[in-house]
Amino acid sequence: MKVSVAMATYNGEKYLEQQIDSILMQLGSDDELIISDDHSSDRTVAIIEKYINNDHRVKLFMNEESGVTSNFENAIKRTQNEIIFLSDQDDVWKPEKVSTVKGYYKKNPAVQMIMSDITVVDNQLNTTIDSFYEFRGSRAGVLKNIVKNSYIGCAMSFRKELKKKILPIPRSVPMHDMWIGLVADMNKSALLIPEKLIYYRRHDATVTSVENRSTLSEKLLWRFQISSLLLKAFFK
Repeated sequence: MKVSVAMATYNGEKYLEQQIDSILMQLGSDDELIISDDHSSDRTVAIIEKYINNDHRVKLFMNEESGVTSNFENAIKRTQNEIIFLSDQDDVWKPEKVSTVKGYYKKNPAVQMIMSDITVVDNQLNTTIDSFYEFRGSRAGVLKNIVKNSYIGCAMSFRKELKKKILPIPRSVPMHDMWIGLVADMNKSALLIPEKLIYYRRHDATVTSVENRSTLSEKLLWRFQISSLLLKAFFK
């Protein structure tokens, strides 16, 4: 069961090496780390190129558009292997992450998407929220996650077969991870596992958030939009 990791980067020089190291130590020789960069202006690309020169598993592509959703889409569409993990640029994967998730896929052949729990930490990896699941009330279910999303991309993985249903990611959805989770839910193939497999680092430059700060009108609009888009994706 070969693995692809789809990572999105943007001005992530501060923590990038620690994250890449935590990933590569878990990958086999036939696995790959696909990185899409959103036109960084710091040393991010130079850091990635250093890894490319020393490890054939690391590949870099520039985002063809701009923004978080298109950046992840660019990485996802270039993956080749059976199981695709999503990765932020500034977290740390626990050493058992890949093996644990692969074990669940082997035991659950009908499951297409798996999300683990995570530990939220500060810059120095000190715990600030012990369980994201408890914080967000995470569980699977289409209606539940339309009303209150609990899907978070850095803890997600999915089978290659799901790509044809999630791509292209509609630009009108709030975030790529919500879309992926809901599409898996529509196919009754999402599984949330209890293990906390990532140190999810929150800092001043973090792009995503554990809290939803959208206005009421924004929430109502995207709920309507995503419901319509899910119906289209279900019949792909």
